[in-house]
Amino acid sequence: MSWQTYVDSNLIGTGKVSKAAILGQQGGVWATSSGFNLSAVEQKAIIDAYKNPTSVLASGLKLEGQKYFGISANDRSIQLKKAADGVVIVKTKQAILVAVYVGPLQAPEVTPVVESLADYLISVGY
Repeated sequence: MSWQTYVDSNLIGTGKVSKAAILGQQGGVWATSSGFNLSAVEQKAIIDAYKNPTSVLASGLKLEGQKYFGISANDRSIQLKKAADGVVIVKTKQAILVAVYVGPLQAPEVTPVVESLADYLISVGY
């Protein structure tokens, strides 16, 4: 299965995620949904957020030029919010999954989708 299939089927295909990307922890975009464009600076900020997850609570992150505020962060999962929309970011052994959702969906509906894919990727060495 290609990385693109994980984005298209396991994230976007659930109907709970509107935009998604899989980033490599060493940099680079492995796959992304159509029209989801994270700048190199935004990608680096997401990767670097895991060096000090609590800093995300203070400063948030920008995705596609939009500022999202941190609502929770630890060494595996980061949740961000902007008005009714939000982002769930989960780190695996080698990748970082970025999933954007649109209100009225809420983090508790989206997080299990992203966490489940992350658990699977970890189980197969990624």
